Amino acid sequence: MSQLEIEKASRPLGSYLTRERAGVALLFLMNGFMIGSWAPKIPEFASRLGLSEKELGLMILAFGLGSIIMMPIAGSQIARFGSSTVSKFAAVLLTPMLLLLSLTGDVWTGAVAVSLFGGLIGAMDVAMNANAVATEKHMRRAIMSSCHAFWSLGGLLGASSGGFLIQKLGVFSHSVIVTLIAALMVALCWRIVLHDAPHPDEAKDETRSRLPRSPLPWLIGVIALFCMIPEGAILDWGALYMRNELGASVALSGFAFAGFSLTMAIMRFAGDLIRDRLGAVMTLRICGTIAICGLAIIGLAPNTTVAIAGFALAGIGISNMVPIVFSAAGNLPGMAAGVGLSVVTTMGYSGILLAPSVIGFVAEHTGLASIFLALSGFLVVVLAVSRLARHADGAHH
Repeated sequence: MSQLEIEKASRPLGSYLTRERAGVALLFLMNGFMIGSWAPKIPEFASRLGLSEKELGLMILAFGLGSIIMMPIAGSQIARFGSSTVSKFAAVLLTPMLLLLSLTGDVWTGAVAVSLFGGLIGAMDVAMNANAVATEKHMRRAIMSSCHAFWSLGGLLGASSGGFLIQKLGVFSHSVIVTLIAALMVALCWRIVLHDAPHPDEAKDETRSRLPRSPLPWLIGVIALFCMIPEGAILDWGALYMRNELGASVALSGFAFAGFSLTMAIMRFAGDLIRDRLGAVMTLRICGTIAICGLAIIGLAPNTTVAIAGFALAGIGISNMVPIVFSAAGNLPGMAAGVGLSVVTTMGYSGILLAPSVIGFVAEHTGLASIFLALSGFLVVVLAVSRLARHADGAHH
């Protein structure tokens, strides 16, 4: 037995709050906060660079492509340097990005800055999820859902304070404040993030860090994709559906995503306890069933009240599906955590980043109500292959 295994065997089943857990939670909070702070800056960014809606769509696509290019690169670096090193490195580079985005003056520098921002968000995403998997193994209990809850919370804080700060203090001052808060979070987590040893054998053994041949990570990637497409659809199209098809006011249409985010954050804080109690497969099945009902209610809603209830229900369901899938990806037998995770996060995030543009195209012909109904069908597929989630329990059983 290695020293680590002896330590692990002698440790009681992980105490609930440890330094390492606080460290990785701060990484998730900071990453969510940066994305949330960017959202209210987008209209000003578009008007400063004189972008049409179509050009802004392409900018948002550049963000997504930056993420998708950097995720597999980060995955291969984790085997080489360990997830804590890659997470911190990405976090430091990410910290000044909003300042850079506030200073870009033309379309090309804007496009480069946006894809760099997306790339660093994506790289940090893979690394911090790998660190959460390592921390789960270290503590021998589930923590992935609450990590994702901190991400949702960071997004909520960044998005809700951003508009107010931009209005009161201006774009540049808002960026300075965000940069200082982000730097503070990175400084706080620096010493306490679980330092996982690199796996040089995995980095050297090319077959393990190249694209995996085993179908497992790709199948789990499909689950992640099908769980995250509805999330992307609600994020980008929920308010529009409320407004155009159910006749909601501007204020009321904002409640679609707010209801979804709120139940999602609350349930993610409870998710680990539920998962420790029921196991990953059972939790995924229950969540999937609730999410299918939520999406069906949204699609069939006769009025805004019923639709908001559907969005809130979908938030409860989808909340813990993605963290379970990420835990499973990081615990695949005979595969470096970073490699399995980079496949699954890349596939999953392409659902949030690229699917909404496809949805917009289809919705022009069918309307959004039928889109939300069709998305519930995606989750039926997830239920059919839910046995694969059993790998998530490898972290702490």
